Amino acid sequence: MLAEDILDALDPEQKRVALAVRGPVCVIAGAGTGKTRAITHRIAYAAATGVMDPAKVLAITFTARAAGEMRTRLRALGVPTVAARTIHSAALKQLLYFWPQVFGGPTPSLLTTKTGFVTEAITRSGLGGTLSVRSRENLRDIASEIEWAKVSQISPEDYASESKGRSLRGQVTFAQVAQVYDAYESLKKQEHAIDFEDVLLLTAAMVEQERQVREAIHNAYRHFTIDEYQDISPLQQRVINAWLGNRQEICVVGDPAQTIYSFAGATPTFLTSFTQRFPEAEVIRLTSGYRSTPEIIFTANAILRSAQMGSELVALNDHGAKPEVKAFSDEASESQAIVNSIETLVQSGTPAQEIAVLARTNSQLAALEKICISRKIAYQLRTNERFFDRTDIRDFLRTLRQASVIPTPGQSWLTELEALAQPFLSGTSTDGITALIHLARELDGDSSFTPKTLRTYLRELEDRSEQNNPPTMPVTTLSTLHAAKGLEWDRVFLIGVSEGLLPLQEAPVDEERRLFYVGVTRAKSHLQISYAKRASRFLADSGLTQ
Repeated sequence: MLAEDILDALDPEQKRVALAVRGPVCVIAGAGTGKTRAITHRIAYAAATGVMDPAKVLAITFTARAAGEMRTRLRALGVPTVAARTIHSAALKQLLYFWPQVFGGPTPSLLTTKTGFVTEAITRSGLGGTLSVRSRENLRDIASEIEWAKVSQISPEDYASESKGRSLRGQVTFAQVAQVYDAYESLKKQEHAIDFEDVLLLTAAMVEQERQVREAIHNAYRHFTIDEYQDISPLQQRVINAWLGNRQEICVVGDPAQTIYSFAGATPTFLTSFTQRFPEAEVIRLTSGYRSTPEIIFTANAILRSAQMGSELVALNDHGAKPEVKAFSDEASESQAIVNSIETLVQSGTPAQEIAVLARTNSQLAALEKICISRKIAYQLRTNERFFDRTDIRDFLRTLRQASVIPTPGQSWLTELEALAQPFLSGTSTDGITALIHLARELDGDSSFTPKTLRTYLRELEDRSEQNNPPTMPVTTLSTLHAAKGLEWDRVFLIGVSEGLLPLQEAPVDEERRLFYVGVTRAKSHLQISYAKRASRFLADSGLTQ
């Protein structure tokens, strides 16, 4: 593609990004302003003009889905050789490649879920009688705290003292987490296993300390693009620093108003202080709102103004319906009414995949799930929990591994898979298994998926598990606000905007407000906000209620 053609597809703000082919560059991109278009065209334009060798570009995204989308766009722009990956995927590839040279011996096994090791660590730490290993909440909360400590580069010995001022969910105490964290690290060492945080720690140390490795990686990657930079953790920044060295060919993209992962160690500090590290950096703001109607953008801007969260968006689309606010006597009535509306929309021809229900907590979604199942409404669940960490998914994969050893004679792999799935489809949550079957049917029609066996399919799922890349379906989405980041739908039902729920009690109000902003800006043309009993203060702050 000609360089001029690449620029012609951009608006003036996006064109500034594309023309800023030499780093350092900092792009502050509001919700729905076309940041992916801007940064992919920047790479393509730099390649077309000879400024960048696309084979030496590393583009880091927040999710595997976003990496796939970026690769697709770059291929369409004529630059298929760009490496677009999540930071964990990129680091893991480097770690495995250099492991024999740097560490020697067999490569460790990678934990795609902490659940099993945390369970054993609770027992080994002597807390089995105090902390129930059957409580998914306990296991989730402890695993989350271990992840926070590791991305914040805090050891088990320092965890309790460094956690002052933080709040813990559930019944777990800081002292208990410290004990389990210590036992968890010992268990991993004993079993020659590493987790995703270890991948980043080891990669950073390897690049920092091994000259040959550092020179090889610095030669392999000369230009860096980092997306969702507002949610980078200190450990991730350490890896980026190691990759970059003393060079300045870096372009970061983010939005401080969408910082929603502070609980996991993410911080917008690296984005907001970028010009302190790089005084010569070019700062470009994207403010043209392409996703949503002016009415939805008006609400989004009111949220930004209420707490001086950042630059307001400029609405460019045609006018549409104003956001609706509905009050209910209780959460049960709210859930029933939302499912009724979804049913009516789908029956009247609205594509199910253009409908989403967004909620603050998993428990809100559980109530909606039950209603959807009882009414046979197809849905897909997106939560903070990794898809492949879910109990039903892990149990199903265990069944697949056993069956793939000795396939049933005379049956196609897909028929056997569907038969194996039947017992799981009678459970309380069936969306995950249904999504796996949907993926299998898509792969069965894909000529590149060979050989067509359960074993090959299982390998595909294991690859997706490592990349945290769950399958999707053309159905209604039920999602937490955190899991909805980076996505969009035509019609969004934002539920539970009640005081005590959004903002959640004991959670930092500023971050809860940013979550509300993220929820509002997921909607393209129709937004319905609802609450039970007492309206959230955010509704009045954004001009939606008196």
